[in-house]
Amino acid sequence: MANPKTPELEPLSRNQILIFMGITAIFLLAIAKIWQKLGGVQLLSFQFTPQALLWSIGLALGITLTSGIVYRFWPAYRRSADVYLELVIKPLEWSDLIWLGLLPGLSEELLFRGVMLPALGFDLLAVLVSSVLFGVLHLSGNGQWPYVVWATIVGFTLGYCALITGNLLVPVIAHIITNLVSGLVWKINHRQKQQTNPED
Repeated sequence: MANPKTPELEPLSRNQILIFMGITAIFLLAIAKIWQKLGGVQLLSFQFTPQALLWSIGLALGITLTSGIVYRFWPAYRRSADVYLELVIKPLEWSDLIWLGLLPGLSEELLFRGVMLPALGFDLLAVLVSSVLFGVLHLSGNGQWPYVVWATIVGFTLGYCALITGNLLVPVIAHIITNLVSGLVWKINHRQKQQTNPED
């Protein structure tokens, strides 16, 4: 039975979520590779340096802290995020959060920042267009527009950092860390709520 607050979203099982994440990752990677091949797009460089690692960690911390502030002060986003995170994270085991970080972090960044940015001109307009498309990817229901707005802002931040560093590693690691941390925080908060209110 669907949640009465969000009738368009049916609860999913752990296997369904994992399969969906895997299929989505493969689909996005396939689009990226086909676009790269047919469009003759040069993939954004991927360089592991201490500076890139620091950029990635700082970016992930900034996104995570900003998300917490937005969550606290924007009720529409809080409701939207709660629906999205409950749908995606609640069925997952703690160990599954690794996949929640890796699969979207790698596939989404390869497509939206690694291929799309260079294909669209590797400028501010390319960052803007790829960010909007990235936001739309996170639309999971009619009432989810605040989460889409937030995902668009995050996409712009990741894209802009890719633009100024010229290094795909920065948004990839930042995306992975952000997903892992948000998943862990949600799981911890959900467990505490269950201990306080076992009926929920």
